[in-house]
Amino acid sequence: MAGKIKVVELFAGVGGFRLGLEGWEGKSASTGYKKRFTSAFQVVWSNQWEPSTKRQDASEIYEKRFGSNGHSNKNISEVTIDEIPNHDLLVGGFPCQDYSVARTLNHAKGLEGKKGVLWWEIHRILSQKKSPPKYLFLENVDRLLKSPSKQRGRDFAIMLATLSDLGYIVEWRVINAADYGMPQRRRRVFFLGYHKSSPIYKKFTKIKSAQDWIMENGLFAKAFPVVIGKKGGMQQFNINGDVVEVSSQFNKKGASISPFRNSGIMINRTVHTIETAPSFDGPLKILGDILVSEDGVPRNYFIDKDATQQWNYLKGAKKEKRVNKSTGFEYQYNEGSMVFPDPLDKPSRTIITGEGGASPSRFKHVIKAGKGKLRRLTPIELERLNMFPDNHTEGATDIKRAFFMGNALVVGIIEKVGQELMKHT
Repeated sequence: MAGKIKVVELFAGVGGFRLGLEGWEGKSASTGYKKRFTSAFQVVWSNQWEPSTKRQDASEIYEKRFGSNGHSNKNISEVTIDEIPNHDLLVGGFPCQDYSVARTLNHAKGLEGKKGVLWWEIHRILSQKKSPPKYLFLENVDRLLKSPSKQRGRDFAIMLATLSDLGYIVEWRVINAADYGMPQRRRRVFFLGYHKSSPIYKKFTKIKSAQDWIMENGLFAKAFPVVIGKKGGMQQFNINGDVVEVSSQFNKKGASISPFRNSGIMINRTVHTIETAPSFDGPLKILGDILVSEDGVPRNYFIDKDATQQWNYLKGAKKEKRVNKSTGFEYQYNEGSMVFPDPLDKPSRTIITGEGGASPSRFKHVIKAGKGKLRRLTPIELERLNMFPDNHTEGATDIKRAFFMGNALVVGIIEKVGQELMKHT
């Protein structure tokens, strides 16, 4: 592709996709922002809107880091198609919600998604743009492949069907960042879409088999090599019917198991999917690698001795009777123990949005510091676990900074896929 690859970033948060594609100050996440790298990507428009709060903290951080030019802090459902510039690549990590659809009230051909479902805003842009983007790069939690519980895989099937009807091939991969040497165990599903007008679409139509693309020659295969997993064997099936039928009928009989494996590709509504396992023998980053000097850790991050008992209880195994406060129903509650404190010689556990704040919690990270003291992770350390630049989220409260990282993605994954996409465009 001649010139810059123009990017639109939706649900931008504090800019994880942008950092992975453009780098920061010309340097790459995979080198800790120490070495320069080549990027052909240019974010021409971005949108970040948090509907549940008056303060738009993430959008403010985004503007501080990248500037306000081309940035929108407006409910995406209120953004007109004309406000969004033409672009080559649409990216975003959209919320995992209920993606079911129904006929419109007048039984017309249109579809009506449930209120507030942001997937349909992506669909609106792709379907209404006169020149739709040639490429999509999207991220979600891996349970998307098996939701909802009563109709496993339906939500993902709806997405694939709608994208196919808009002229896209879609390939997906569940990637755990730690499996490829990154410092956090964070498992997410990523999918790439290739429009029928793109060079990659034409390349795919000439390959020997879908398995060859998934295992050897596709973009995910090049960026994150794999071998066939334990279940093995390529599965193939079609997604039939209009999208309303997919919504109501997909996997209705086999609801306990999703037909989608952790890797796959879809073309013309035909799905090819296979279980894969990571193949990586490079250097591994661990939690201990990202720690800041203890001299710079604020006092409130250290755990007082009188709070240790509560931390131990929350992290420990439980087998106790509890009572439902609203109904009075008594039940047996069982819960396994967690490693406490968190080991420094392994990648960290997944950061969650409730990571911030001093109150004891089962899920917050706690490490053993010097002289046997226990402490929580600082905002900079949380940023490093997601491969963000140090102090990228500075300007917000520490609790908000932790929330941002709980919502963010691992930037190194975006960088590696982006570099492969550049080679194929």
